[in-house]
Amino acid sequence: MDATPERISSASNSLIKDLRRLALENTAYRKQGRVWLEGDHLCRAALLRGFKPALGLFSESFWPLAPAIHAQAALKNIVIPDGLFAQISGLESPGGMGFVVDLPAQPQLQPISATLILDRVQDAGNVGSMLRSAAAFGFGQVLALKGTAALWSPKVLRAGMGAHFGLHLFEAVDLDALHALAVPMLVTSSHEGSFLGSAALPMPCAWVMGHEGQGVSDDLMAKAALKVRIAQPGGEESLNVAAAAAICLHFSSLKV
Repeated sequence: MDATPERISSASNSLIKDLRRLALENTAYRKQGRVWLEGDHLCRAALLRGFKPALGLFSESFWPLAPAIHAQAALKNIVIPDGLFAQISGLESPGGMGFVVDLPAQPQLQPISATLILDRVQDAGNVGSMLRSAAAFGFGQVLALKGTAALWSPKVLRAGMGAHFGLHLFEAVDLDALHALAVPMLVTSSHEGSFLGSAALPMPCAWVMGHEGQGVSDDLMAKAALKVRIAQPGGEESLNVAAAAAICLHFSSLKV
């Protein structure tokens, strides 16, 4: 890496325009084939998982203070004025630095891997939170069915807090693709099945988490090998899907 960064000051620069799209648009990464990571935590998480950034972007005020792990990581560094960095940033308080990494190629589906299936989950915060739970509890494969929030969008990346880099992620998956899974499919239900904790949970398995309002689709409910309920002694009608996912994945992890 050249230790001398390139300096750009114009908002009309084509690279700056592309970076702004990556940072602010949900699906720009699909067109560009690369992902914007902003801030120390996400960038360190990517480096620890062996990701090699193609580009490091730094604000003028941050560059002199940049730790070596950031300043020496990318193939090329660019320094821009603080005001211009703020225009690119998707954060209320800009992180002062970020990396551009290549979008990982979709991996080979593992039929017997512990899997999380997202069925049209819409909210980026919920999706990111469930990726964190999957990584924490040993569900290394995540299949996002068509209609689910874009997995590598800026908001999902921020909510995932680095979980992306330790998972095998599949986007825009068709229902037919689930036939390749050789593990039992589990769903939650508010009115049928055994209560979680008393049910014999298979492991590995594939937990299905559904749309925030509509829940798991009828097709997937029909395919489920097991339906379970989460006890709610406080009397609430339902749990947030990300909270439900964390509970279910944790229970399954106890079987390992």
